[in-house]
Order: sequence, then structure tokens, then C-alpha cells
Amino acid sequence: MPQNEALKTRDEVEINYTWKLEDLYASDQEWENEYKSLKANIEKTKKFKGTLASSSENLLTAMDTIYKVYEKSEKLFVYAHMRRDQDNGNSTYQALTDRAMALSVELDTAVSYMLPELTEMGDKLLSMAATLPGLNKYKHMFENIVRQKEHILDEKSEELLAKMGEVAEAPKTIYSMLNNADMTFGTVKLEDGTEVALSHGRYIMLMENENRDIRKNTFETYYKSYEQLKNTYAATFNSSIKKDAFYAKARNFESAMDAALFEDNVPKEVYDNLLAVIHDNIDALHEYMDVKKDALKLEEMHMYDIYAPLHSGVEVGYTYDQAQEIVLKALACLGDEYVSVLKKGFDQRWIDIYENVGKTSGAYSWGAYDTHPYVLLNYQKTLDNVFTIAHEMGHAMHSYYSNLANPFATAGYKIFVAEVASTVNEVLLTRYLLSITKEKSKRTVILNHFLDQYRTTVFRQAMFAEFEKIVHEKAANGDTLTLETLQQIYVDLNKFYQGENVVIDDQIKMEWARISHFYNSFYVYKYATGFLSAIAIADGITNKKAGAVEKYLEFLHSGGSDYPIELLKIAGVDLTKKESLSDTLKTFKQIIDQLEILSKIIKN
Repeated sequence: MPQNEALKTRDEVEINYTWKLEDLYASDQEWENEYKSLKANIEKTKKFKGTLASSSENLLTAMDTIYKVYEKSEKLFVYAHMRRDQDNGNSTYQALTDRAMALSVELDTAVSYMLPELTEMGDKLLSMAATLPGLNKYKHMFENIVRQKEHILDEKSEELLAKMGEVAEAPKTIYSMLNNADMTFGTVKLEDGTEVALSHGRYIMLMENENRDIRKNTFETYYKSYEQLKNTYAATFNSSIKKDAFYAKARNFESAMDAALFEDNVPKEVYDNLLAVIHDNIDALHEYMDVKKDALKLEEMHMYDIYAPLHSGVEVGYTYDQAQEIVLKALACLGDEYVSVLKKGFDQRWIDIYENVGKTSGAYSWGAYDTHPYVLLNYQKTLDNVFTIAHEMGHAMHSYYSNLANPFATAGYKIFVAEVASTVNEVLLTRYLLSITKEKSKRTVILNHFLDQYRTTVFRQAMFAEFEKIVHEKAANGDTLTLETLQQIYVDLNKFYQGENVVIDDQIKMEWARISHFYNSFYVYKYATGFLSAIAIADGITNKKAGAVEKYLEFLHSGGSDYPIELLKIAGVDLTKKESLSDTLKTFKQIIDQLEILSKIIKN
């Protein structure tokens, strides 16, 4: 879509550019029928209360029944939510999403007895599971439940927390409605005098414009909208932090961070080591900023220059069809079967491609267990958006293989490993593009893109992780997180991360307000660890290390069958070792050197 066109409404978008949610439910009426059926089945789950320890056979029947209901409940929610994501202003799907969420809470409430009963069984649970082959699919789950014993509450408390589900979702829901449905961003004037409506999807594209005045105007216009709602965003974020603290305390954790890391069985040292390694190597990021400043011939480098292309007149943009073909060729090294499934996703409408009025911003991969995965895009003709396709299809393929190889109860992989497959795809795409690109200026653009991936996925996400750590610790210590406090923390971190040669413009103090992942606390550090893990895996694949592809595909098939740290070891990455994080940053420094040499050749 040309950037000076008005956004289309959802009903104006050609069907071939939309995802086929009919693969989930053929119609809204079919969804309604499933909804009514599920409400009745929720009642049936209550009959197992007080009986789980009676026999292995009864335990198997109960678990299979309960998880089949959960499977259907997930599917109802996924369909309703993705329909809403097509157009957040559509009240029909707002209502369906609310109903699906309420039904999910009703199910959690109905089976709130399950965790306390299973926990109370302790080691008996593991011995019962060993006596009946059918229970083997729940083995890891049972082990994890026993591990969590001290954090599982009594039945009444669990029931109360389950009923709090909708209330607990309020900060995230309010943020989503505010950020995706109610926010407007004004317009930005292009060089030819036309006005383009600014949006989430167009923001980065315009920030990559060669014209510095357009970048500056985009930056200032975009954050002006957040500034106008600054107190609302601060209050919403504070509510989310308080929610995290409440649940951590309720479940006997020392902090919200401890609660978040415990879920994945990730040692706190992994989080702390990441920040320590980034601090130890922050000079590399500063060097990159200096190289970019020099290449752009700037006296001062501002925050609105960070995404700027290094060389004018170099176009590395692709139509969506071209982007598909490039991604398929780049990932051919993962084998014919992988590429065949990937192509099926492109051809059979797994993807919602273009931005429209009210559509959720950004990109994601999602889906239900018994159907193929889906991908939401807001595609623009930029190199970055080609990488987004590879990234999200990495998620989709991970989900596809996990669902194929595992029962519903253990198919879902943890967020900790969720960014590995997506980033492996991006690294392989980078190396493919470099292998077919001979022109020095275009190679410079690709190298810079790769470095920007490092910057945004490792250094930037580490900065976000440090921001989360600071604000949660302040809240836990009883400090008031005023708007001014949030802004100052964020500005100070930017000064440290960007370096003294970058001007920290005043508008950046509101950037935290646009980061949706802050509403999934202590999530963002996983982007950094995932990216660094992916570099190690991709190195093995591109260097044709014996068994690298096979081990990686085994990892993709593993789902949630073990703890994330252990699953990564299948692919040859051990994050309990600090050097696993620090070693891959050497690649960042090497590419900076390559970029600097190329930039000087072109400049001269």
C-alpha cells in the first residue's frame, strides 16, 4: 500500500490478503454452538473434584477430560481475539472476546481444585503416573506441579484467584484499547507535499526515511500523542505493576521477577548475567552509533536518526510476493519438508498481510492446537518487513511442529524459547541476502539491518529488561512510581545505552508507554537471550556443522516437553554458562568492523 493512501477499512481489504479464520470456525454461528457446548462441558469437569488421587485410571480420565475442555476454550478465545484484532473497533468481536475470556475464567474457576489436589499428592502423583502408560503425556506437567508445591494455594484461595482473572487482565485490556483503537497520531508531510496519516505500522517506515526533516517530524508527531495521554498511560502501567506484585505475594514469591522466572524454571542468574554481559559490552553499541553518525555525516545524532538508512538512493524494498520468495529460498537450508510446510502457510491464507483501520499494530503468530498457526502482519515494502515475515513464520513453524509432535497438554512451548525459532530465521535470511548481494551499498544496508537487529533485539530489549527490573524493584520498596519517575528512569537508561554521542531528545521520555510487552512482565529479556541463542544455532547450520539441522528440528518438535533451559541444550546452547551470552556478541563487533570499512569505501 502506498504510504500516502488512506488506510482501508476492513471490508475494503481484498480477501486474498487476509487470513482464513474459517479454518478455526466456519462461521460465527459455529463458534456460538461450540461456546454453548463448552459451557455444558465445564460443568462436567467439576465431578472429578476430590477424586484425582483415587486411582491412576480416574486421574487419566479426569486429566483427559479437563484438557480437552481447555483445548476447546483456547480455540474459542483465539478465534474471537483474532477477529477482534482485524478491527479493534468492531463491537461484535469485542463482545465475543469478552465472552471467551469470561468462559476461560469460568473454566479456571471450575477446575481450581485440580492444582491443589495434584500438589497435595506430591510424590504419589509421580508414582501413579508411572503405573499407567496413558499418563505419560502428563509426566513433565506433574513434575512441574510437584516443583511448584509451595506456591500452590488451598482450594478456596485458588478459586478466588481464578475469579480474579478478568480483573487482572484489565490493565492489559485498557492499554490495548487505548493504544490500538483510540489513539490517533496526526499526519506527516512528505517531500512531495502530500500528507500521510501516521500509524503504528507506518512509524518505523517513516523513521527510516532518508529525509531527516521527515524523520524528525514523524518522531515528534508520534510521541506528541503519547504526551497528551501521559497520565493515563502512567496510571495503566502502574496498575499492571501492582497486579504483578499482588500475584507474586499471593503465591509466596519474594518478587514479581522471581514469580516470572520460576514459571520457566530459569535461574535468576540468567537475567542478571544478561544485563551484566550487556553492560560489559556497551562500548560496542556506542561504537556502532559512532559509525552510523559518521556514515550519515551528522554533527549531532538524535534519537530520530537511529533508524536512518546509511546511504541515500539505496532501495532495498520488496513487494509481498517478492518477500515470500526470498524467505523460502533463505530457509531452504532447513530442508525440503520445512520449506513445503512454509509454502503451504503462504498459499493457504495463514497470514493477514496489510494494515487497515482499527487493526492491531505490529505482528504476531498465534493459533489453536488442532488447526494450523496464523500470522498477523502490517506489511510495508521495506527490508525490515521482509525480516518480519521470516520472524513470524519462525514462530508459526515452531508451533506447527510442536503441535504435531506433542499432546495438547505439553504442546505449548514457553515464552523463554519462543523467540529462538523466529530469530534463527532472521539470521539465516541475513546470510542469504548477503550471499546474493554483490553491490557494496546494498550490502551495507543489509549489514546495518543485521546490526540494528542486534541493537533492537539484544541491547534495546536488555534496556527494556533493566527498566522493568528498576520499576518493579522501586514499587516493591514502596516508592511511588509517578509519571515523572518513569520518565526519568527511562531517560537515564537511554543515556547509558545510546552513549554520549547521541542526543537524547525529550520526546523519548514517553517511549515506555508504547511498549506493549511491559504488560507481560519480565518477558522482554527473553528476546535478548533468544537472539543470542539463535546466533549460536544459525552458526551451526550455516557452517554445516554435523547434525546441526537435525538437532534444531528436534528442538522445534519438543514443544513444552521439558524446561526451556533443557530444551535449548538439545540445539546445543547452554544458557547457564555466561560465555554462551558473551561469545555471540563477538559477531556484533565483527560486523561493525565490516560495516565501517564498507561505509568508508562508499563515502570516499
